[in-house]
Formats: sequence, structure tokens, C-alpha cells
Amino acid sequence: MAPIDTIDSLSTGVITLDNELCICAMNSASEAMLSTSKARLAGTHFIDLLKNANEMVPQIRAAIEAHTPITQRSVTLQNNGNEPVTADLTITPSRPDRDGSLLIELHPVDRIMRISRGQNLLQTTETTHQIVRGLAHEVKNPLGGIRGAAQLLARELEDPDQLEYTQIIIREADRLRALVDRLLGPNKPVDRLPLNVHEVLEHVRRLLEVESDQKVRIERDYDPSLPDIIGDRAQLIQAILNIALNAIQANDGEHECLITLRSRVLRQFTIGAIRHRLVCKIDIEDNGPGIDEALMGLIFLPMVTGRAEGTGLGLSISQSIINRHGGLLECQSEPGKTLFSLYLPLELDHE
Repeated sequence: MAPIDTIDSLSTGVITLDNELCICAMNSASEAMLSTSKARLAGTHFIDLLKNANEMVPQIRAAIEAHTPITQRSVTLQNNGNEPVTADLTITPSRPDRDGSLLIELHPVDRIMRISRGQNLLQTTETTHQIVRGLAHEVKNPLGGIRGAAQLLARELEDPDQLEYTQIIIREADRLRALVDRLLGPNKPVDRLPLNVHEVLEHVRRLLEVESDQKVRIERDYDPSLPDIIGDRAQLIQAILNIALNAIQANDGEHECLITLRSRVLRQFTIGAIRHRLVCKIDIEDNGPGIDEALMGLIFLPMVTGRAEGTGLGLSISQSIINRHGGLLECQSEPGKTLFSLYLPLELDHE
């Protein structure tokens, strides 16, 4: 059987088992798929990872006895409370003259669906931004003319009541221009510097505690092994803060608002069409009422909001910031749990 180090660069997850079906080794893709490390799973019985172990054990035993590879479709794997993974498994026994070990190949089904969903989200976001940029250009030009004409008219008027009308025109033109600028998101280039993502999350935590007057409980679940990322500190703070403030504002007041800030390292992870060796995943999870199912496909579009007093710009701006960092922002929501996940490539050139 091929040594595990020869297949460590594959995108297919590979796990080797001994004759007791305990995990001997696994490649980086399988670590990423199961959101854990090979050191943590070494010696673990593979059956413990299967959601429907009773159905799989006889088939694995049959494959061992017949020395014939078998494939099982849509098998659910789970580990250490992480989100379950759906994958197709190919189980290949070693030759009879070997030690009875097994090679497990994991072909993730949900990963392919997630990659496709991520590509569609990136394309939709880029198309939306192009439309907004074009619209902003068409709006800001006449606004400048209206404002200039009102200023010229104000110089010619002496009646205070008429001057007040021109001031209203100027203020409203400025308000619309500011709205258009917010639609476009941050116009500053990304200041790419090494930064500690946990320092960013702690800064957001302190801001939330002040903003909510200590009425929100914030839990932290950080991965201490996470290396520095390359990014713009101020823009990332804004992106994460927008999401967390939405969670606080959406709270129905009947339950304590709980926000969990979580960080993890993902290996061999694909964002859009690009596969990255290491990716930083930041989760912002809340226990609120959830997002209306009718809005789920629209929440990252400008001016879309589920609150009467909302502007619908916060998530659009956050998605734009994360996209400019080469990353992706995704959301899953159900009553009692809304999860926003930020994926940021870990560029290690600065090391």
C-alpha cells in the first residue's frame, strides 16, 4: 500500500487502517474534511466516525474477507462534535500476504456542492458590484450638478425662507451621495499586513460589549495554532462587527443574546476556483431567531434587510471586504442558530 506521504498532496481524503480498523495515518485532505488532525485521531476506531456504523461494519468485514474493494455512497462521517461530512467511501483491503490493513478513500459530496455554491456566490457578488458601480456613476453625476446649482442659487437669494429651501436641496444631495458611497463599500485599497486574527476578534468583542451595554454574552473558541493572516485590520474589524451587530439587533429580546466567536485552520480548502493549502475560518454564531428562508439567497445583496429600520448594507459590505481579501463569506441559518463563516487564505510568504 502506498505510503501516506506520497498522497498527502491529493485533494482526495485518504486514511489507512490497521487490521483492527483503527486509524494509522491520514493525509491533509482527510484532516481538512474531518476538521481535525491526524495526531488527534491516531488509534481511533474508524467505526466511531460513522453515523450509521451498524450498516457499514458487515460490508467492511466482507471486503476484507474477499480482498475486494467496495464503494459506499453518501456515508455520513462525524467527529468530536464537528459538523457531519457526507462522502463517498472507497475501501481497499491490502493483499492477502500483507498485514490486513485497509485504505479508505474519501470523496466528499457536500464539499463539491459547497465549492459550486461558493463559486456562484462569488459570481453573483461580483455581478452585483458591477451593477452598483454603474448605478453609482449615473446617480452621482447629476447629484453633483443639482448640488452645484443649489449653491449658485443660494448666492442670489436674500429671502431666508428661500435660502432654507436651497439648504434642504444641498443636504439631501449630500445624504444621497453618502448612501451611494456606502453602497460601493470601502474605497480604500486593502492594506495587506501580517496580523493576528485573534487580536481582531478580541477587539470586536470589546466593541460589542460596549455597544450592547453588557447585555450580550460572548463566548470564544479560538484555535491557538492559527498563524498570522495577511490582511487589512480595520476592514476585517468592520466586516466582523457588521455581522455581530446584526445578530444583536435581530435578537427578539426573549432570550439572552449569545454570540460565539470561533477560529479554525482548514487544510486543502477551495475558495471559488482556487484551492488553498491553508485557510483561516472564522465563525460568528448567534442564538437568535434565524433568517427568513425567503431572504437567505438575497442577504448579501445591497438594500436587502429583514428589519424595518435596517439599511441592508452591512452584510453586503462585509462580503465585499472578505472578497477583496481573496476570501468568501457564507451563511447557514435556522431558528436558534445563525452561523456566518468567513474563509480567508493563509498566505505564508511573509514568514
